[in-house]
Amino acid sequence: MILLPYGKNSIELVKHDNIKVFLPKRIKPEIDQIQLVNNSFESSELSNIQLEQWLNKCVAIGINDQTRPLPNEILIPALLNYLHKKLVPVENITFFIATGTHSPLKKSQFPLILDESIIIRYKIVSHDCEDETNLSYLGDTSAGTPVFINKSFYESDIKILIGNIEPHHFMGFSGGFKTASIGLTGRNTITANHAMLTHPRSQMGLFHSNPMRRDVEEIGKMIGVQAALNVIINDEKEIISSYWGKPESVIGQGINFINNKLRMDLTHEKAKYDLVIASPGGYPKDINFYQAQKAITHAGYFCKPGASIILIAECKDGLGSDKFQSIFDQGKSLNSIIGDFERLPFEIGPHKAYQLAKQLLQFKIILVSNLDKKTVEKMHLIYANNLNHAFTIAKTWIDFEKIAVAVLPYATHVLPNTEDLLDGK
Repeated sequence: MILLPYGKNSIELVKHDNIKVFLPKRIKPEIDQIQLVNNSFESSELSNIQLEQWLNKCVAIGINDQTRPLPNEILIPALLNYLHKKLVPVENITFFIATGTHSPLKKSQFPLILDESIIIRYKIVSHDCEDETNLSYLGDTSAGTPVFINKSFYESDIKILIGNIEPHHFMGFSGGFKTASIGLTGRNTITANHAMLTHPRSQMGLFHSNPMRRDVEEIGKMIGVQAALNVIINDEKEIISSYWGKPESVIGQGINFINNKLRMDLTHEKAKYDLVIASPGGYPKDINFYQAQKAITHAGYFCKPGASIILIAECKDGLGSDKFQSIFDQGKSLNSIIGDFERLPFEIGPHKAYQLAKQLLQFKIILVSNLDKKTVEKMHLIYANNLNHAFTIAKTWIDFEKIAVAVLPYATHVLPNTEDLLDGK
């Protein structure tokens, strides 16, 4: 029996001889997770910062919103304990929720990512990329990206980020400066950066040669972020590696860990399968379709030309982007969506519609989710209300006895190690 994560539960799939399951490399924490994080504070180049450098300083901590799976119950107390040992008082610390272009969180939503004890004691600000009154302009990057950063975060004496490092379907990797460079900047900044989406090196697993990621690094340095606490988590959401230090050092160490221990040699599996069944990995990776779509990028790697994908994603919060939805509400053809995107000024939201349209021209995609049939079909996807229903539909064009099937229960954690995804500096 194969378990496919679906929201906070799972869907069972019976294993057959023609099914091959691809699981991320299973690494368990070598020591207690809390100790693992605490150890990272002592092994960093920042460990020798003198006490007086922290005194009377205002500290800003950037954290991800509810769409990112992070063990904040471990990370935040560990960081706060570190800061309080440096004699930073509670009143000098502010948390900034890095929402990017997502809607700002209301106070009632803070418990989605923060413990009540943190909410009561510390000041918390949810970023709003549209609030121009609280954005500072820092100039343009070498790529021409105008940098507008949350003013309160920028004006803090010490800027710290909490995040995780994992493959990202077009940014190469998440983590490092990205929490601030994308999560705490203005819409114009994010739009200009994401306009590099069509560059052939803007893809998962690429860092040094990825123009979007290089832009993120430059933005972070312009903002002046001094430190990051980043972790790598396994598919069971356990911390298996932790890093504290300068963001550029942290992301480098994390990528080295992923490349050496988590990348999979799948050269012989590329474009081999007639059907790929993929789950993003459950909640929060499938909290909405905007997030869950990332799994299609990973699934596509395994697909033969014209193959089929069954995406298993709960999407309890709907599509996740009004602008994304508006593209499909207009009833455009796939070619029109692609043509309009390439012709018109870049916009966040439509960029995901563009990606999906390109994927749908390559593969038939069946979606098993909580979304209603009308919404699914507007996206040019094939609606199925459960996995058996998806199989029934697929059997109208697939002979299940004669095909090769790949199953990716944690699709976004599977990073192939192949020539087309090798990074060049």
